[in-house]
Amino acid sequence: MPFIGELAALATSVCFSIGPTFFTLAGRLIGAVVINRTRLVVAFIYLTIVHTIIYGAPLPFDASTDRWFWLSLSGLVGFVIGDSAIFQAFITIGTRLTMLIFALSPVISAALAWVFLGENLTALQIIGMAVTLAGVAWVVAEKENQPAQTLSKKEYTWGLFLGVVAAAGQSGGMLTAKLGLYGDFPALSGQIIRIAAAMITMWLLALISRQAKETIEKFFSQTDAVKFVLLASFIGPFVGVWFSLVAIQHTSLGIASTLMALPPVFLIPIGYFVFKEKITLRAIIGTLVALGGVAVLFLA
Repeated sequence: MPFIGELAALATSVCFSIGPTFFTLAGRLIGAVVINRTRLVVAFIYLTIVHTIIYGAPLPFDASTDRWFWLSLSGLVGFVIGDSAIFQAFITIGTRLTMLIFALSPVISAALAWVFLGENLTALQIIGMAVTLAGVAWVVAEKENQPAQTLSKKEYTWGLFLGVVAAAGQSGGMLTAKLGLYGDFPALSGQIIRIAAAMITMWLLALISRQAKETIEKFFSQTDAVKFVLLASFIGPFVGVWFSLVAIQHTSLGIASTLMALPPVFLIPIGYFVFKEKITLRAIIGTLVALGGVAVLFLA
C-alpha cells in the first residue's frame, strides 16, 4: 500500500489529539498517577486480545533477546518517564499547551541523534530547530495564555518543564523502539512488549510504595473517569501508538515525526470547544510557526 507510513503518521496525530482530551478529563477526577497506571493495564488487555487473534499468542515469545531489550527500554523511557510527565502536565497547564510543547520532540530527537549517534545537522535543519523553539516560546510566553493566568508562576513553570520531559521521553522512546523494530517485525508485537515492560514497572513501584490498593479504589470510585480511561486507552496507547510504530517502520523517522507532530493544530478547536480555552491569534500563529520549524527540520 503506497504511503502507508505517512497515512499511519497522520492517523497517529488524530489519535494523539482525541486520546489526551479524555485523559485530561479523567486526570482532573482521579489524578495523573492513577491514570498512567490503570491505562497501561487497559491498553495491555486490548493488545493481548488482538495479538492472540492475529498471531495465536498473547505475547511475541519468539522475539529475539535484543528486540525484547530495546523495546522494553523504549517502554520504560516512553511510558513510565515520558507519559508520567505528560499526564501531570495535562492537568497542570492543559492539553493544548502541553501538546504544543510536546511538538519539541522531533527537535530533541535530532539533538540526541547528533550527540549520541554522531548524525550531522545541516544549516537548514538547525534553522528548523530554532524556528520550532521560537514558535513554542512565543506561545508559552503570552501574557493572555489562560493557564498562565490561573496558575502561579511556579506552577506554570513546573507544567512547562513536565511538557519538556514528556517530549524528551517520546524522543527516547521512539529512537529505542526503532532499534528493536528492524526487519519485518510486526509493529503490534513491538507495542505489546513496550506496554508490558512499562506496566510491570509501574505496578511494581506501586506495590513497593504500597499504593496499588489505593490506585484501584480511586480508579473505580469515579464512573466517568473509568469511561474516559477505557476510551482514551483504546484511542491513544492502543490504536495511536500502534499507528506510530507502523509509521516509523514504513517511512523515514523524519517524515513520520513531522506528521505525528500535528496534534497541537487539531487541539486548537478542541481546546476552544471542550475546555473553553481562550485561543488567541498569537497562539494559532505560534503553533503553526512551531510546526513549520518541525517540517523544515525533518524534510530539509
